[in-house]
Amino acid sequence: MKILFLSDIHGSLPALQRALAFYDNHGYDLLVLLGDLLNYGPRNGLCQGLDPQAVADVLNSRADSIVAVRGNCDSEVDQMLLHFPIQGTYAVVTDGTRRFFVTHGHVYNDRHLPPGPACDVFVQGHTHLCTLQPANEERPVMLNTGSPTFPKGGNPPTFATYDDGTLTLRHLDGTPLQTLAL
Repeated sequence: MKILFLSDIHGSLPALQRALAFYDNHGYDLLVLLGDLLNYGPRNGLCQGLDPQAVADVLNSRADSIVAVRGNCDSEVDQMLLHFPIQGTYAVVTDGTRRFFVTHGHVYNDRHLPPGPACDVFVQGHTHLCTLQPANEERPVMLNTGSPTFPKGGNPPTFATYDDGTLTLRHLDGTPLQTLAL
């Protein structure tokens, strides 16, 4: 299974379109959205191409291939626009052999891991800081996808992929920034 992980779109249609172009051009099977889909958030400026309704329309056209969790900027009003559920704070996705615990990061995160369920890869967004760290004795592989819209800490706009046992943190143009074989 080929998975594209995307967080913190914050209503930017151009950022979403670039990530989805990579998804389509490389034959991904599942789009995992880690929250903050439509709302730009009061602490952020207005992003390039802010168009929450168009973002909702584009995502709705792909609803059958989306797993999504709720971010701190997602609301019940946002859910009314979307044809797939985003109200859960986490989901567990599996490729048949590996378990991915996916969450936005405002409830569970790299400093506050959930008590369960056990996972092979912990995937979050929220901080807009991309990271990919191998597992150790105390925690699973840690992946933060960063943000395609409002990257922070000097990072470029990013998303992440999982393909054939390898996680890749990618620049929004698709260029690999870091890989980790599981």
